[in-house]
Amino acid sequence: MAKNFSAASLDSLALLLIRVPLGVIFFAHGSQKLLGLFGGPGLTGTLRNFEVHLGIPPLLTLLAIIAEFGGGLGVLCGLFTRLSACGIAVTMAVAIYKVHWVNGFFLSATGKGNGIEYTLALLGMALALVVTGGGSWSLDRYIWKR
Repeated sequence: MAKNFSAASLDSLALLLIRVPLGVIFFAHGSQKLLGLFGGPGLTGTLRNFEVHLGIPPLLTLLAIIAEFGGGLGVLCGLFTRLSACGIAVTMAVAIYKVHWVNGFFLSATGKGNGIEYTLALLGMALALVVTGGGSWSLDRYIWKR
């Protein structure tokens, strides 16, 4: 016999299905930038690269790294979900503007770099979590249960 799920349960499942991949993606990218894992440049390399190639000052680069690493972990666990997702959303908005916009919409339309489509999808996922929070299956709900 099939179990009936409430709309709230399905909504929370949908949020979990957004949170997990978004959190993994940003935790991994943040790990590259902060710790040099997965072939990344590490903190000093990222700070230098962002300043030289993108004109982004070290303080703002550090905030982006925190948003990716800490925000990725927060979104993945559903801890401070709205704040974590907000940091990710701002980082993606800056990435669209500073890096991807010149390459058009599609991921590899120009052959020179990626367009905005992937970054836009990540931005949309993050904004959905900013609006809704982490759902029932999150540490937020467990800690601040009402």
